[in-house]
Amino acid sequence: MRTPAPEQRPVGLTIAGSDSGGGAGIQADLATMAAHGVFGTSAITAVTAQNTRGVESSHVLPIEEIEAQLEAVTDDFDVGAAKTGMLATTEVIETVAEYAREFDFPLVVDPVMVATSGDRLLEAEAERAYEDLLSRATVVTPNADEAEVLTDVAVTDEETAREAGEAVLETGVDAVLVKGGHVPGERVRDVLVTEETVRTFDHPRVDTDATHGSGCALAAAITARLANGAALEPAVAGATDFLARAVRYHYDVGEGHGAVNHMAPLRNEAAREVTAEDVQAVVEQVVDADVSALVPEVGMNVVGATPYAESVAETAAVEGRITRTLSGVHPNRGVRFGASSHVARFLLSAREFVPDLRFAVNCRFDADVEDALEALEWPVAEYDRGEQPTAVEETEGRTMGWGARQAFADRDEPPVAVVDRGEVGKEALVKLVAPDAETLADRTLALDEEVAE
Repeated sequence: MRTPAPEQRPVGLTIAGSDSGGGAGIQADLATMAAHGVFGTSAITAVTAQNTRGVESSHVLPIEEIEAQLEAVTDDFDVGAAKTGMLATTEVIETVAEYAREFDFPLVVDPVMVATSGDRLLEAEAERAYEDLLSRATVVTPNADEAEVLTDVAVTDEETAREAGEAVLETGVDAVLVKGGHVPGERVRDVLVTEETVRTFDHPRVDTDATHGSGCALAAAITARLANGAALEPAVAGATDFLARAVRYHYDVGEGHGAVNHMAPLRNEAAREVTAEDVQAVVEQVVDADVSALVPEVGMNVVGATPYAESVAETAAVEGRITRTLSGVHPNRGVRFGASSHVARFLLSAREFVPDLRFAVNCRFDADVEDALEALEWPVAEYDRGEQPTAVEETEGRTMGWGARQAFADRDEPPVAVVDRGEVGKEALVKLVAPDAETLADRTLALDEEVAE
């Protein structure tokens, strides 16, 4: 008989409807909480029959069943934070508001009032009932349409989002996060308004329609972070980052638009050790093969990105690079995350166009290498760093490289090798890219063999 080893986790509570398609509602909330290390509990308000194409039907549970769930959870669990989602009717909203009077933990209200189509989901009386619930909430997370329902302010930009947020504060809620997903533009700007501050959380818009359940995931992520003890502003900041990644790397499921990937950050973190091991394996192969002919004066580096990498800190590389010596090529130090700058930023920028790319290596470029690339008949792109504009866009802590845009944008076939002709007086390089470490190693060794011939 083994000794048990229990683990303590903060507890979150979601009060929302069930989505049989798994993309929204309590299913999305519980998955999001699990991804944040929070034990999720639930009080189901309604059962819906839906999938990635839409809602087929819905059934609101009797009030006594909703009350029984709330009693059961709050009587037994030490709830750290709660959220609401689909409340459906005036009576349900009023019931939850009454229970919220006794909550001694943060409450996040996602006011599900307007469908993605723009249709109103609640009668006017139910919309008014939300005001009482909001007076007991820590933060409310309306999208632009819901903010307009609550305030009669049409949200079209940051200024009107702030105006709407200030109006919602009059209900007594501590803070308002006016979401920018429904506001047109190249960037999504979520505006957090409190009595003391206004802060905007800015992310590039992802070109996808797989956003069903994104509001649920965002509110659940804030809830989970509050349950973990975070203050409100960092909880919102982390939750918006979480959602941006979950939308970009969404699940390709169903015949509709897919579903938000609530597990992307968790799986990304879990892949760090494997990614570092893969980089180390490539390094060992290029060292064993003594690819001196490919090592540039600035040194070679092998970079690997985690599956959902969004920053240099999520790329593993050789600290100090790989250099030529009298006895062959050798890494200066070991593999660690954040060790590469130039090659890592190039790889991240390339992933904006070809998200499957995970690994890259920089090599010397000269006439012999150029001939070898031609002989191998790989798709090759190039750019001249001397033509790079002075201003380079900085986004989310990473450089959206001009060179990667030149090499990968608007191409029928993504390149295997990208020639960087460098600036005046600087060494020309060629970067090899691949979706996995084994392919990168094979391509590097093949190029080295072709140069040797």
